[in-house]
Amino acid sequence: MRKLPLIIKREYLAKVRNRSFVIMTFLSPILMVAMVVLIAYLTKLNDGEKRVVAILNESDYFSTDFHTTESVSYLRFFDIDLATAKDSTANMGYSGLLYIPHETDLEIVAKRAVFYSKDAPSSVLLDKIEMVFQERLRQRRLQNIGVSPKDFATVDDRFEMDTATYSGEKNLKHINEIKAAIGGAFGYLIMMFIIIYGGFVMRSVIEEKTSRIIEVIISSVKPFQLMLGKIIGTSLAGITQFAIWIMSAGILLFVALAILDIEPTSLTAGQDVVNSAAGELAPPIPAVDETLGLYSQEFFKIPWLMLICFFLIYFVLGYLIYSSIYAAIGAAVDNETDTQQFIFPIILPLMLAIYVGFFSVFNNPQGPIAVGFSLFPLTSPIVMLMRLPWGIGEGGVPIWQLLVSILLLVGTFIGIVWLAAKIYRVGILMYGKKPSYKELFKWLRY
Repeated sequence: MRKLPLIIKREYLAKVRNRSFVIMTFLSPILMVAMVVLIAYLTKLNDGEKRVVAILNESDYFSTDFHTTESVSYLRFFDIDLATAKDSTANMGYSGLLYIPHETDLEIVAKRAVFYSKDAPSSVLLDKIEMVFQERLRQRRLQNIGVSPKDFATVDDRFEMDTATYSGEKNLKHINEIKAAIGGAFGYLIMMFIIIYGGFVMRSVIEEKTSRIIEVIISSVKPFQLMLGKIIGTSLAGITQFAIWIMSAGILLFVALAILDIEPTSLTAGQDVVNSAAGELAPPIPAVDETLGLYSQEFFKIPWLMLICFFLIYFVLGYLIYSSIYAAIGAAVDNETDTQQFIFPIILPLMLAIYVGFFSVFNNPQGPIAVGFSLFPLTSPIVMLMRLPWGIGEGGVPIWQLLVSILLLVGTFIGIVWLAAKIYRVGILMYGKKPSYKELFKWLRY
């Protein structure tokens, strides 16, 4: 194993000195930040555009029901006919015209009301208008059966259940989803890293095999050492590139948002627009500052140091397992086209971990599906990271599950490297023949 450090150094320097590697190392953060800033800027422009709705109300109802908000303004027409109101609305470029006809009965008024617009109206805007009609109709129907406005206000008061731990500490809604999303982000980084840099290992093996350099190399180095050196060297190059991406992208994003005066919260503004569909009629909600303060406390309670440490552990073990498989595939084929039949079975467990992990951990992080996938070696690097934001021990991941998961990963890595080395040893000198799964199993018995 004395030659292993030399192989690792050779692979690392070959990657970091590559022109395309250098270009993408510094160009990728710029492109990623530019995309994020562009989305935030376009969202800001979209939210800054205020819709104007004209109202021609010929009835005795809804005279005070439509109130101007930050996103919608209502302009009322008086003493004009419908045709003139349509022309005026179209010529002025308004979002639409709400026509409320003259009728004595509210039910008939609502049934014959029409919203005119040049194109199909926004569903959010239409929901706001429909909600006004729905609320007024509901009040009238309750009054018809003897419910007074005061009684209606009492009945319509929204109820929210208070939740707390046994020690009396207040719980927050959706905090489980936030924790799962944080863990999922770490898991997604692992998946992307495996797919990108595992492919680097595979292509490196294919290039050396097709150029016949590998025949010279293995005359002085054992195939197992060569495979392990390629995996470690490429992973170190990938970690270097990844670290540069994170640091430079963070700095660039902070500077770009500061220069363009864009609030980071504008990236989630679309959800606020949807939530404001019931803007004028929704009951009051708890104080925003108090709620944000509680969420901030929960955010800082997340064991970040522990999460980062285990992220590195699962990152390394997961990458070593999958890169060994990639190296074996690269040794078994002569060109990258022939790898397609083997790639999907590798990516499938990663995709399964992301989707099943999100669905199971969101609902029940201690459920059997979440626990099972966090122990299975091919999915545990992702699913276990989704569960770790709850901590280790009581209320979080039991210590025995964490230890079993890591031990299974280590054992699986050793087993897969042993199997991959057998394929690597035979396939590295095989040329001109597209291998099948049957042939790969045959190589494992050599």
